[in-house]
Amino acid sequence: MRFRDIKKQKNKKQKEKTLTDVKYATFTDRIKALITDLFMIYIPILYIITYLVLDGKDEFQSSQLAPLVAVSLYGLVYALLVSKFGQTPGKKAYLIKIVDSKTQENISFIRAFYRFTAFLLSATSLLGLLLPLFRADKKALHDIMANTAVIAINE
Repeated sequence: MRFRDIKKQKNKKQKEKTLTDVKYATFTDRIKALITDLFMIYIPILYIITYLVLDGKDEFQSSQLAPLVAVSLYGLVYALLVSKFGQTPGKKAYLIKIVDSKTQENISFIRAFYRFTAFLLSATSLLGLLLPLFRADKKALHDIMANTAVIAINE
């Protein structure tokens, strides 16, 4: 057997070992990170739209477009942060990261935005968000749809 073939087999075994040694993020850390992100990203977007773009809460409440714009902006910011860093501020605070299920690497912007829209869909049925409580790999419905995993990291 040639040396490079032995080296390829060794690298393959090391990759398999690292992929099976993944520690998934806990459900409570995921919820706390979501709440933190809502306060750090979504609330400022709502404030800017309500008081700087519109004339106040009455106009925001009567508008059908303003909440859609706010959620869309939040989704874009969320997808940008997840694709660039693998984390949002809330996920960074609780030392968790969103990665590809197979390669454990950051996901693309399109996939991160798809995961966000899948999150909105799975949030409509609470079952999609409670799925991590019943799975060994702690994946929610939007993680399964986007083929991602939320892992705990050590920094």
